[in-house]
Amino acid sequence: MPTGVAMRDVREQLFDAAERVLLRDGPDALTSRAVTTEAGCAKGVLHRHFTDFDTFLTELVQDRIRRLGGQGDLLLGCVGRGAIADNLTGFLTELFSSVAVAIVGLTISRDGLRARLRQSSPTGVPILTEAVAAIAGYLTAERDRGRLDAGADVDTLALTLIGSAHMLFADRTGTPPSPEALQRLVGSVVPQTSVG
Repeated sequence: MPTGVAMRDVREQLFDAAERVLLRDGPDALTSRAVTTEAGCAKGVLHRHFTDFDTFLTELVQDRIRRLGGQGDLLLGCVGRGAIADNLTGFLTELFSSVAVAIVGLTISRDGLRARLRQSSPTGVPILTEAVAAIAGYLTAERDRGRLDAGADVDTLALTLIGSAHMLFADRTGTPPSPEALQRLVGSVVPQTSVG
């Protein structure tokens, strides 16, 4: 980008550029130079807005976690409506069709990033931990409405769904699972506890 041309929403443009690099080339290719090249700006732009590259990556992950909160709110809005398995399948599809799988790979591959994220999320894998909480909250609400067996262990169900779905979607370069495969997975975990 030529000097003197203002960028709008610089942070979001840099985050979006980082996502594109991450999805296309993987976590090893994610460098400040790759991000600024993808964003079409000088390398100094990133460093004017972030202390260092680990700070940039930390804020990228935290921003994507906040976005997941919106997806969790949509899932909660489904309480009492539709089939529980269908609602969960939709949430998991949206979660893992996004940049979430790549973010997981990024956090696993960078010790400095993981250490910074531990300050706000001391346990679990960022994004996946928040997704487990969103599903557990949804299942709790469904259980409270009587649509899930009163004895259902919602925390274990949520962990099982996230772990299993992540395994289906984990290969960022492969073909994503079919909607039917994900529906079968969710159905194998949830219906045995469903009461209505």
